Amino acid sequence: MYLSIMTAAPLAGAIAVACLPRSRGALAKLIALVVSLAVLVVAVVAWFKFQPGGDRLQLTESYTWIPAWGARFSFGADGIALVMLGLIALLVPLVIIASWNHAEQESRRSVPAFFALLLFLEGSMIGVFAATDVLLFYVFFEIMLVPMYFLIGSYGADVPQKQRQYAAVKFFLYSLVGGLFMLAAVIGLWVLGGHTFDWQTLTSVEFSRGAGRWMFLGFFLAFAIKAPFFPFHTWLPDAGGAAPAGVAALLVGVMDKVGTFGILRYCLTLFPEASKYFAPLAITLSVVGILYAALLAVGQNDLKRLVAYTSIAHFGFIGVGIFAFTTQAATGAVLYMLNHGLATGLLFLVVGMLVSRRGSAAISDFGGAGKLVPALAGVFFFAGMASLALPGLAPFVSEFLVLIGTFTVNKTAAVIATVGIILAAAYVLWMFQRTMQGTLNPTLKEVSGLRQDISKREILVVAPLIALLLVLGFYPKPVLDVINPAVSVTLQQDLGVQDPAPTHSTTEAGK
Repeated sequence: MYLSIMTAAPLAGAIAVACLPRSRGALAKLIALVVSLAVLVVAVVAWFKFQPGGDRLQLTESYTWIPAWGARFSFGADGIALVMLGLIALLVPLVIIASWNHAEQESRRSVPAFFALLLFLEGSMIGVFAATDVLLFYVFFEIMLVPMYFLIGSYGADVPQKQRQYAAVKFFLYSLVGGLFMLAAVIGLWVLGGHTFDWQTLTSVEFSRGAGRWMFLGFFLAFAIKAPFFPFHTWLPDAGGAAPAGVAALLVGVMDKVGTFGILRYCLTLFPEASKYFAPLAITLSVVGILYAALLAVGQNDLKRLVAYTSIAHFGFIGVGIFAFTTQAATGAVLYMLNHGLATGLLFLVVGMLVSRRGSAAISDFGGAGKLVPALAGVFFFAGMASLALPGLAPFVSEFLVLIGTFTVNKTAAVIATVGIILAAAYVLWMFQRTMQGTLNPTLKEVSGLRQDISKREILVVAPLIALLLVLGFYPKPVLDVINPAVSVTLQQDLGVQDPAPTHSTTEAGK
């Protein structure tokens, strides 16, 4: 019941909020917040009900849907899905609080519609990660595009309307095209897999080499666009730059993880031979993405686009970790999915606070702003340090696991990827220096928004993320205990790979 409640409650809440008249904006906000907090409570209960080391899929439930096709409303979660469900349940109420006044900035915008779209987005994202029926997964995969399209195109801020609409259409078309390739692969699964969409049943089906590789490509292309991996990334800077900050936090922090989750859940488990065959290509694209996106981030003058480019680089690390095929690297990749959502979600939210005060996302319009808003500048610095994986913060643990797990099997990829860490320090520190430090930009004294430092509502938004980044930076064991069994089963049982044996020098061997 837990997963169906987590999926259905936001969808029902979205319908209720959407039916409110425009004049009931305050009630719409309250309903959206209450529903999102209720989902968070259910997610916490589900987390404690989950037994690490127990059955692979837990919290399972299944209901009749389309008997003629063998399709069912089937839900279940392994450790990989569980951490993503927890991330969604945490981020959505924080985004709702952070976006409390966003839709009211222009009278033409409907406040109930904005919060209804946020709830609809939450329900569809939960459905993607909880679905264990391949057709149901595909339906949620496509449905979640709709609320994000309208949130970017209708409620985007700080950019001209034409730019918002361009970004929304580009996002939608890229994802839709990828989804069509996946639909072809889903149909192939049904035809060749015994006329069933049940994921667990399909994991035991052995496809021919040719069919497996073609279906792998159908799924992988959709997931590579969604993640996004290089060279399918070009929609993200536009969408991230045009979306409201809170929506961008969900887009990059959660929705894009559907791509990497899908690779782990569907590509690796259903097509093990094809996964091994295409692994060198996937690692190459990931490494190129790390360096390419980092270099582009250094040259950005738009704060939101800069953060979007950093995320493309981070997804490169996740890709390397997945296709290294070692337990350490894959566990680090899944932990990176969680930690990136926390760190980049925080960074986008803080950037949104700064942009709303300044009225501009251009870095050149800031300069010395830390003198006016020192507390907010401190949070901005913390978010930047988390983004570059400073030791002691959660992303460092995941990045370290990815690199050390990859180094044992692919030293070249690990060494090249490490260069991305140096570039991350460059673009994050330069971003902070240009916006918060140095000589105060005289025009900032006339900006009324910068006369107020961080508010109580904003503290409520950033405090949980800061706390989790600190706690998981020093004690990630509770999350790793949930992730490790699912990763081990995926690699050893489905993919049929074992971690490389430790090597010893001749001197050590002789002792």
